[in-house]
Amino acid sequence: MKASIPILTTGAALLLASTALAQDIATQERPRLILQITVDQLRGDLPLRHLDQFGEGGFRYLIENGIHYDNAHHAHANTETVVGHATLATGAHPAAHGMVGNLWFDRTLGRAVYNIEDPDYPLLTGGAGVDAETEIDPTQKAAGTDGRSPAAILTTTFSDELSIATQGRAKVFGVSVKDRGAVTMAGHTGKAFWFSKASGEFVTSSYYYDDYPDWVVAWNDADILQNYLGGSWDLLNPIDSYLFGDRDDQHWEPDFAGYGRTFPHPYSTIDPLSYENDPYFSTFLTISPAGDQITADFAKTLIDAEGLGNDEVTDFLGVSFSSTDYVGHFFGPSSLEAEDNLLQLDRTLADLFAHVDARIGLDKTLIVLSADHGAPEAPGYLAELGKLGGYVSPDAWDSAAAVDRIRARFELSGKIVEGYDHPYINLTEAARTAEGVDPVALETAIAEELVSFEGVAYAIPSSRLRAGTLPENALTRAVVNNYNPDRSGDIYLVFNPGWFINDFDGLSVTVTHGSPWRYDTFVPILFAGNGLAPQTVSRRVHTVDVALTLSAIADTRPPDGAAGNVLTEVVGQ
Repeated sequence: MKASIPILTTGAALLLASTALAQDIATQERPRLILQITVDQLRGDLPLRHLDQFGEGGFRYLIENGIHYDNAHHAHANTETVVGHATLATGAHPAAHGMVGNLWFDRTLGRAVYNIEDPDYPLLTGGAGVDAETEIDPTQKAAGTDGRSPAAILTTTFSDELSIATQGRAKVFGVSVKDRGAVTMAGHTGKAFWFSKASGEFVTSSYYYDDYPDWVVAWNDADILQNYLGGSWDLLNPIDSYLFGDRDDQHWEPDFAGYGRTFPHPYSTIDPLSYENDPYFSTFLTISPAGDQITADFAKTLIDAEGLGNDEVTDFLGVSFSSTDYVGHFFGPSSLEAEDNLLQLDRTLADLFAHVDARIGLDKTLIVLSADHGAPEAPGYLAELGKLGGYVSPDAWDSAAAVDRIRARFELSGKIVEGYDHPYINLTEAARTAEGVDPVALETAIAEELVSFEGVAYAIPSSRLRAGTLPENALTRAVVNNYNPDRSGDIYLVFNPGWFINDFDGLSVTVTHGSPWRYDTFVPILFAGNGLAPQTVSRRVHTVDVALTLSAIADTRPPDGAAGNVLTEVVGQ
């Protein structure tokens, strides 16, 4: 069972802007349910680009009936999944909450660690028929352990503060295809469930439960994946109604394991009547709208089974939808696949909101939707329009000559660079501690060599971050916000705008996020329900503002490391 919450860092207290604001918060009715939705890789312009194509009740409900912040950004440099999710959950920058990347190099262990790995809390087996030994995806495999917990999150989340304020009476859950999406939203005090591609079921770890709840066992036993046997991802609408309808079969897209570059995309390329022997069946489901549909079905079952919103105590449900990210990686945001996926996600959201309305009431539910990061355009697509962007190829760099120059300059021998775990280059312990070598000078010299390579815009030594000797600008502030002395590497690498390594968990892909450029930091922030009046706000706001705003609405203490501001339009209605 779950251990007690570790000692957490202290942070800035929430300061109300005025007495009037405080009175508004005090008189506003608290919601029965806070539904926090995170759409993985939803760049901030995409909902408006496709607004005319959406139906009723989904994105259109949020935009037309809620408060839309159309100039919202992450303020940290490494725009990866766990970093953005943790920032939305904690209201803190990665420097404080500690989730500086999907992976980081642990010098004590001498290897890269996965952000939520925890060998003390293995995945539960038995009740859901899960074989923990097979619960590994390419990113998680690098971690070397199947255990999962939120222990590495160094500050409280909003959901933690809700649990504390209600003496544990608030029901708190996180649900996602991705384990890191569910765990960050649930925080230290909630319960998390995520989708196992290995077993085709929703799973959890012993941090949260000793045994699976009966309703989870029943959901898994129903085997919803059977509904997709013999099926494929087909277009929702006639192809001539799409903005990118003429972009079926973009030649730069990878054909991963026979999934194809044109519609329809088959869920199974081996046996359409059984998925038992097809290792890619459940993966193909997640690289399609089906992944979000399955997630929403589980979330609706959870709402009913756990009785969310059934009493006066505010409950919390975080749902992270992952298909936009998977589809974006393989096809790019300006593709027919990405467009159709977003239209189908719109229908999935409308169905989820209708379920919440029927069970709890949207007037008693506060919905907040944002994203963990945005995305660049595919270099292949941009190449058709002009010479914009490209793929960074470290294998083509003349690194041997650069290493020889560094060795000669500092009289070093042997290996200098331990490896690259995005976005950090890590030096070997021998190089870092070599007698007579100034680590600041060494990092600076390596950084100067790196910026000469194609595609590299900046190489920022961590020693200069610690010393505060960098120029003050938006980019360096974002890198500082990402810097944690115990987890960040030795040199932070920033590629040129539109340039990136086209690698996703060891696979060659079309698009990869993770930069401090606007296309990756720009995300939507939408609040709706609970009596909010529609409004569009165009001033620049940040994702660290979300948790503080939720704390004000729910009358909880702000999370420990919270660094943003209360969004007054939400609390001052």
